[in-house]
Amino acid sequence: MKILPGILPALLLCLLPVAANAETAEEKGLAIAQEADRRDKGFGNYTNHVKMILKNKQGQESTREIRSKTLEVADDGDKSLTIFDNPRDVAGTALLSFTHREGPDDQWLYLPALKRVKRISSDNKSGPFMGSEFAYEDITSQEVDKYTYKFIRDDVLDGMDVFVFERYPKDEKSGYTRQLIWLDKEHYKERKIEYYDRKDSLLKTLTFSDYRQFEDKYWRALNMYMENHQTGKSTRLLQSSYEFNVDLTDRDFDKNSLKRAR
Repeated sequence: MKILPGILPALLLCLLPVAANAETAEEKGLAIAQEADRRDKGFGNYTNHVKMILKNKQGQESTREIRSKTLEVADDGDKSLTIFDNPRDVAGTALLSFTHREGPDDQWLYLPALKRVKRISSDNKSGPFMGSEFAYEDITSQEVDKYTYKFIRDDVLDGMDVFVFERYPKDEKSGYTRQLIWLDKEHYKERKIEYYDRKDSLLKTLTFSDYRQFEDKYWRALNMYMENHQTGKSTRLLQSSYEFNVDLTDRDFDKNSLKRAR
């Protein structure tokens, strides 16, 4: 069949709306998560300091001082070492995390009072980390392949254009059924996350603020605030003293490094 020259452009125009709408909500949610991940690749390693402020339901506060080291791993999740310096009753406590792209993460906790390293089992990943409102699974790198996704809507948050999408943990032992994420369209950085428990009730909200750019590429939130709606407790992480491309190797992240972390 011979198609007249003027008919071909008309046919293509008819097909364009179909092609534009071919992406499903699941595909769009995944594409957004993949782009956010791509923009943060290549940082190598960094160290930083964290002030953790715990607040109970009555408004009473306690503060902890933490050092953190992070190592990017090719074709897998990040390695991180978190060391508590103050107050005295938790000084020397250290958490070593190996995040994996697929399957359970590996985490070990060193308790100086007992002088031993304790492995965090998969069953305990939803438990609170050192009495904070962050669970053990919250403080590992959130690898794209560990979730499925669904785009919800475009929105505006605090004057910023954002994507809103859900991610669903593949790990059956996760403490969450889903997480609702607000991600800014300019830098693809998380601005807010709502966490829903195994009964699909709103459990916690994490907000990110005071972003700073490092190495002309990598953005980090200096203020992270986790509020537990079911207990009335909260935890704020104030992050500072970022240093990228420092002298870190795999040896800084083996289990013996937990006992050396002083």
